[in-house]
Amino acid sequence: MSDIERESMEFDVVIVGAGPAGLAAAIRLKQLNPELSVVVLEKGGEVGAHILSGAVVDPIGIDRLLPGWREEGDHPFKTPVTADHFLVLGPAGSFRLPNLLMPPLMNNHGNYIVSLGNVCRWLATKAEALGVEIYPGFAAASLVFNEAGAVTGVITGDMGIEKDGTHGPAYAPGMALMGKYVLIGEGARGSLAKQLIAKYQLADGREPGKFGIGLKELWQVKPENHKPGLVQHSFGWPLDMKTGGGSFLYHLEDNQV
Repeated sequence: MSDIERESMEFDVVIVGAGPAGLAAAIRLKQLNPELSVVVLEKGGEVGAHILSGAVVDPIGIDRLLPGWREEGDHPFKTPVTADHFLVLGPAGSFRLPNLLMPPLMNNHGNYIVSLGNVCRWLATKAEALGVEIYPGFAAASLVFNEAGAVTGVITGDMGIEKDGTHGPAYAPGMALMGKYVLIGEGARGSLAKQLIAKYQLADGREPGKFGIGLKELWQVKPENHKPGLVQHSFGWPLDMKTGGGSFLYHLEDNQV
């Protein structure tokens, strides 16, 4: 990619990924030093487009990052947890485990049920209000290294590449975003993260990563079936005792699960 002329932009900090980690980092950096130039790249068409998860969130991090958020009307933490249920499923039904038998981390008292997409959109408004530049629709395709082997920037994906790899009539080279610091917040299986793990041999002598398949859906249920604040986990049937797995149901606002 070195023989392609690219536009280049200089920043103090370049952050890849507008998830909770990337946006929180951007906010904290501007809180510490408003003069810093901070940019966040997001591959999705908008912030939150690739954050499809419902979640139960401990608000301690938000309390420290944005004190006073509870007095604001636009925050996404609308549904406090009201009940924790733990079910063991069998082919003919289920039974509930007593909460006293569950580990402390499964106690969600004081937590909130949220859409992480909405949390990210809200954090993005906070970041932009502090002067953070957010570029949605730009995927970081590769890294820039200096002669010492340190990361000094990222390059966004080229546009107009044909299926055979040649440059089509609409070809436009990606931009180079250079930073004194580059934060990679694109997730556990991000393409740049995997490049860095390989280059710096971060996986050598480590246990291999373990991954599972997760299926996520957003349901709108009948009002009589909706219990705002209910957190329900289950395991067992149809899985056997040798296969790990289970399910979760989080009842949000607006009859959504």
